[in-house]
Amino acid sequence: QVQLVESGGGLVQPGGSLRLSCAASGRTFSSYAMGWFRQVPGKERDFVAAISWSGGTTHYADSAKGRFTISRDNAKKTVYLQMNSLKPEDTAVYYCAAGDNIATMTTGPFRSWGQGTQVTVSS
Repeated sequence: QVQLVESGGGLVQPGGSLRLSCAASGRTFSSYAMGWFRQVPGKERDFVAAISWSGGTTHYADSAKGRFTISRDNAKKTVYLQMNSLKPEDTAVYYCAAGDNIATMTTGPFRSWGQGTQVTVSS
């Protein structure tokens, strides 16, 4: 099983940028599709973006298209989420997850979740 640890969250002004990282441990990272999700208190966890094991295929929620970019470095066992043009409504705890196939990354099942990193967009 893969263990995941997110980092890179913080406070940013509207229009600013952040890059989240999700570092994995375990030898099988490169075999997993990876995804980013976000959750605000009292609401369900929402899909943000996903990437195939090779990095060759990506998928985004409508809210992320054109502003967020997911990428991965299998040698470093890390997946990234570059977030640009941030809006207050992007404020949430962001989680990364590992799954078997990019086709199922919006709904699961998932192999592992990270603990989350807080992103706050506010002036």
